[in-house]
Amino acid sequence: MSEDVNNNVENVNGGEELDNILVLNDEEGNEVEFEFLDLIEYEGEEYVVLLPVEEETEEPGEVVILKLEDTESEEEESYVSVDDEEILNKVFEIFKEKFEDEFNFVD
Repeated sequence: MSEDVNNNVENVNGGEELDNILVLNDEEGNEVEFEFLDLIEYEGEEYVVLLPVEEETEEPGEVVILKLEDTESEEEESYVSVDDEEILNKVFEIFKEKFEDEFNFVD
């Protein structure tokens, strides 16, 4: 389903609940909830930055970056993992620049 990116982000606002939750299925068919953080355009492609919703952890979250792919249906979106570390890092850098005031980024 996804390629976890080793970039940590911590919500400065104390982990407020937001309504932008996506439910995706992992490789084993399990439903996993993610908070949608942003849509980043890079080199003509669109990438979503997601934060896994983990109920019992106080630690900074690891974001997941997935590529948005078109489907035949306009009502559905498809997300695929990104294997290229360079693309993942560039997209995360763009995300960090946009949200430097909203999140504490941990290296």
